[in-house]
Amino acid sequence: MNAKQSNIKLVVAGLLLGILMSAMDNTIVATAMYTIVEDLGGFDQIVWVTSAYMVAVMAGTPIFGKLSDMYGRKRFFIFGLVVFLVGSMLCGMAGNMTQLIIFRAIQGIGGGALMPIAFTIVFDLFPPEKRGKMTGLLGAVFGTSSILGPMLGAFITDSIGWEWVFYVNLPIGIVSFIFIMTSYKETLSHAKLKIDWTGAATLVGAIICLMFGLELGGNTYAWDSPQILGLFAGFLVLLIIFLITETKAAEPIISFKMFQKRLFASSNIIALCYGAGFIVATVYIPIFVSGVYGGTATNSGLILMPMMIGSVFGSQIGGILTTRTTFRNIMIFSSLCFVAGIFCLSTLSPETSRMMLTLFMVLTGFGVGFSFSVLSMASIHNFDARQRGAATSTNSFLRSLGMTVGITIFGIIQRNVFTDKLVTGMAGGNAPEGVAVNPDTVMSSGALEQMPPAVREHAISSLADSIAQAFTWALVPAVLAFVFVLMMGNERVVVKPKAPKQAADQ
Repeated sequence: MNAKQSNIKLVVAGLLLGILMSAMDNTIVATAMYTIVEDLGGFDQIVWVTSAYMVAVMAGTPIFGKLSDMYGRKRFFIFGLVVFLVGSMLCGMAGNMTQLIIFRAIQGIGGGALMPIAFTIVFDLFPPEKRGKMTGLLGAVFGTSSILGPMLGAFITDSIGWEWVFYVNLPIGIVSFIFIMTSYKETLSHAKLKIDWTGAATLVGAIICLMFGLELGGNTYAWDSPQILGLFAGFLVLLIIFLITETKAAEPIISFKMFQKRLFASSNIIALCYGAGFIVATVYIPIFVSGVYGGTATNSGLILMPMMIGSVFGSQIGGILTTRTTFRNIMIFSSLCFVAGIFCLSTLSPETSRMMLTLFMVLTGFGVGFSFSVLSMASIHNFDARQRGAATSTNSFLRSLGMTVGITIFGIIQRNVFTDKLVTGMAGGNAPEGVAVNPDTVMSSGALEQMPPAVREHAISSLADSIAQAFTWALVPAVLAFVFVLMMGNERVVVKPKAPKQAADQ
């Protein structure tokens, strides 16, 4: 019994390390990007470094989830680890920006396998009464990664060098590989079925068109340019082909029959809405801290710690409560906290104290934390072992999609509001000579120091107002999440009663 427990502990440790490594990668790299550009050049390609990784992750997530149902969890989790580590090593050795972009895509292919399969393995290993606690633990690691990434990235970049934001994955991944390879004994049988290659190809193509259309639109190209319109048209065409293909495929990558179950459909829509709202807090609170309060990138990362702590507690509590009440009851409380937190953040101004900002972050993180564990359990609740991988990966995919679309849309809103307020406030020759009136130049430290105090205060106030506006619009997905929570139904985790002690001893 002790040996079995020891093996399970090692498996869980391996899963936690794999999730931490993959989930933290984007945020840890983002902190080092400007240092990387200084070394490798290619500032005009900077967006592709993040996009290449995200495209590969989002495209691979539902595909690997389905393949794990068909051929086994262990082999694809190990495959994801190996590919991710190879990509990390190559990224650290990149000699130019083009190489880095290619190697980041390789990383993303591996990362797309790790998150959904890890959650699915937990469901395979543990009985219902223990799944809540374990998914809460995995969800807490996922939430923690979004906060620890910027802190660790800033420290590594300043202390060692940008290459080590990639090399740091190697020891973590190797330990995870050893634990899973030696301790995870997969016993479930898997049927080798025909792979839906057409569905996989059209899904990947649609995601690529959508993400690059959102990333490049209004920045590199105008929204009405042939390039952006072509990308969106390509997305629609490929999406339609994908939808038609999935209705006819024997083993579709994403089964629409799964969405006929109310709990699965509502959980996935809620995950998408939570992703869209929470990413705004993760991205713009550090910008608010640096621009309004003043401070370094490392300090901005540190101030997110309250949100991390809140999400960890929320994830743990949510996982535990799944055996005591319905998924809907838990998520009603979660969504109320989430909406309240986003609403509070929409009131941010230069007069907002650090204490109040800390309380707002704790509330927001606490509300989101429940979703990391509860929504994963709810989405997989009605499916057997042969469908769990697809169910979990669909949930992860839609959360990632919500984050990508959310930060793009709300980022456009924030930038436009900021630009408009700057132009209005600096009209009439108030801006220092030679400084362009736009967010990139005005908010640089050198430009602000040249400005008269009144103009500098206006620039800071404009930044705070624009971020508050972004949070105001983020209330839309937060409120929509609450609406769909009400549609979840009354299902809950059913725990079988334990056998009497005397009978168990016999």
